[in-house]
Amino acid sequence: MTLPTLTDDDRDAARRKAILARQARSAVRASLKAGTLTLTQVLDRSDTIVGRMPVRQLLTALPGIGQVRAARSMTALGIPEGRRVQGLGPAQRAKLLQEFPDVS
Repeated sequence: MTLPTLTDDDRDAARRKAILARQARSAVRASLKAGTLTLTQVLDRSDTIVGRMPVRQLLTALPGIGQVRAARSMTALGIPEGRRVQGLGPAQRAKLLQEFPDVS
């Protein structure tokens, strides 16, 4: 199987699209950190921006949650390390929300 040949314009368009996606994910993480978004609101979104975000990255954006606690919680909840938000099942989402309840 041969890879498709991309033109310079195609590469530039893909690069711009990737940059916009990274910026959008960064904005979601910043909103979580600032408390303007809750974990429930983020998990209820159905867009690909949030869907392609790794769960660990999402958890570490929560206030007071670091790399170690996120990793331990994911292990305890049975969520694989490389899992993305779109790959979470309903039971895993419920467990996450129970482990990290929204603070009002």
